[in-house]
Amino acid sequence: MSDQPLAGRTVIDLTTALAGPYATLLLAGLGATVIKVENPATGGDSSRNNAPYVGGDGLSVSRQNPDDMSVSMLARGRNKQSVTLNLKDERSRRVFADLVRDADVLVENYSPGVTGRLGIDYAAVHELNPRLVYTSITGFGSQGGPGSGKAMDSIIQALSGVMLTAGEPDEGPVRFGLPVGDMLAPLFAVIGTLSALMQADQSGEGQHVDVSMLGALTSLVACEPFDAFAAVGMPQRTGAMVPRLAPFGILPTADGHIALSAPTDAFAHGALRAVGRPDLIEDTRFHSRDQRVRHADEIHALIREWSSARPTAEALDAFTEHGVPAAEVREPRDAVRDPLVRRREEVVPVVHPTHGPVEGLATTGVPIRFSAARAGFDRPAPALGEHNDAVYREKLGYSPEEIAELAAESVI
Repeated sequence: MSDQPLAGRTVIDLTTALAGPYATLLLAGLGATVIKVENPATGGDSSRNNAPYVGGDGLSVSRQNPDDMSVSMLARGRNKQSVTLNLKDERSRRVFADLVRDADVLVENYSPGVTGRLGIDYAAVHELNPRLVYTSITGFGSQGGPGSGKAMDSIIQALSGVMLTAGEPDEGPVRFGLPVGDMLAPLFAVIGTLSALMQADQSGEGQHVDVSMLGALTSLVACEPFDAFAAVGMPQRTGAMVPRLAPFGILPTADGHIALSAPTDAFAHGALRAVGRPDLIEDTRFHSRDQRVRHADEIHALIREWSSARPTAEALDAFTEHGVPAAEVREPRDAVRDPLVRRREEVVPVVHPTHGPVEGLATTGVPIRFSAARAGFDRPAPALGEHNDAVYREKLGYSPEEIAELAAESVI
């Protein structure tokens, strides 16, 4: 018996690109058997064709050898079984029915209406398996969205309002470098899926879990009271500093930048001690939080002048000595090499199925540690259709002749 929380659960993965595959990656990392269904007619998951690629000769911008695999797939395909099935082919219906009949979960991220046209929507699957939890990740929800209804991460960022929460007040919109729309929705999808699984265990009845990228990201924007800020005249976009929490923000040093978070009286007074100005603690401009907010520009200018003349390490030592939360602003390549996140397997090495660990490359782990269970990845990403025989013959009981016929007819 596996010690992973979702051991024994089967997930049918109909997803492609990032949002859906990240959700099923997390389910796989928690121990579920994830059967990734890929269309042989299109070369499978679109991320299989995302540059760069890794092969025997290392990294390359274009595929050089047959066993080269995209870094995207190396990350998102771990612990998954890949089978091919052309769901647009009428002959796939029986195979699909056999796949879902004993599964616990199905995850899909088709555009609204596509599953209905294919005959694999929630209503159809519920008839085949009433206990199954059917999870949809879409841009705007299963009812569809405005315009073309197509949802890319930048579209979701734009519509959510998040692009106008960052940056300087007089700048244009700022697109987050991390695809937050694509990566947030799968987290809510996994929460919803696991909640529905718990309910299905009790009631024997599955349900449709419907998560939209726009709703997920906009819900986080709504966590901050930006409308209230606007109503009382507080700026919504403040750039590197956050006046309403002063002293708070990103400060330059002589050789980089640091993040400072000192919104409370204790932290703010510690920051004044750190920069050599304990005399200002009793200054009416800086003693209380409301006064610091009113005089945010002054206290920020004072600390900025001090920090910009000192190396990052020296500035951090001073803040740390006085108990003030502060940290170096790191490059992504340095952050993913932090020994702490590596030790906790929140970031792990990239592993090629043929050539093993890829030196210098890191990818996401499962950032959850359990006291009595295990999370993580034991198997590298599969080749397209690598598990056809294991799933169709061993799991579903198809004969070698049936599998060969389905392959010859391009159904699988």
